Amino acid sequence: MIELENIRRTFQVGDQIVKALNDISLSIAKGEYVSVMGPSGSGKSTLLNVIALLDQPSDGRYLLNGRPVTQLSDDELAKVRRENIGFVFQFFHLIPRLTAAENIEIPLILAGINVHERKPRVAAALAEVGLEDRALHKPDQLSGGQLQRVAIARAMIMKPEILLADEPTGNLDSQSGKEIIELLESLNRQGVTLMIITHDPNIGGRAHRKIRIVDGRIVKAADVSALSIAGLNGDKPAASASVSPPMLDRP
Repeated sequence: MIELENIRRTFQVGDQIVKALNDISLSIAKGEYVSVMGPSGSGKSTLLNVIALLDQPSDGRYLLNGRPVTQLSDDELAKVRRENIGFVFQFFHLIPRLTAAENIEIPLILAGINVHERKPRVAAALAEVGLEDRALHKPDQLSGGQLQRVAIARAMIMKPEILLADEPTGNLDSQSGKEIIELLESLNRQGVTLMIITHDPNIGGRAHRKIRIVDGRIVKAADVSALSIAGLNGDKPAASASVSPPMLDRP
């Protein structure tokens, strides 16, 4: 489903070239549940943005369902995203003046779906996330967990095959975070390919496959074990932690 071949992403920062992704090769099969972890600035979000087609790699090849997507036009990229990928973010990104139902409806409107079809689909999406009684509430009338449920319903309203979640529990209390992860995992059990970026080793450890990134490269499990938990929470990794050639860390 997702195939990255020797992906690099560089940025110019002043006089320096920053290698956000450094020769990443990665395959994710349909229906997998994958977590991505690593220190702040390690390239996790850049990797997610490349997979989400929100950012283009500087070099390498990306195939989605066997189709090369690195050279598509903006309109083509938008169509592929709309039909294949859902997004969930830490800060929800709901429109404050719209109700929960109206926020969920937005992708259907952008896709040109008839209003008579949109309404029952939105109602079904609200029911799936347990928010039937919050349909007419605006974001400032909802709790953090409810906001994220609305965001998940919006992400899934077009029935994408892939759901990408960037720190989906980072703005929630522990109980709400647990409920959100369980909701995401229930979608995975229904066949959705789920990829979660997280700083929380407890959440990352729930995934069926764990990928760890340091300095823009996927590292071996033995190398990651040398990193401190503080490092996973944003501190610079110890200099003694060697980085090996890219490879997958399977549980």
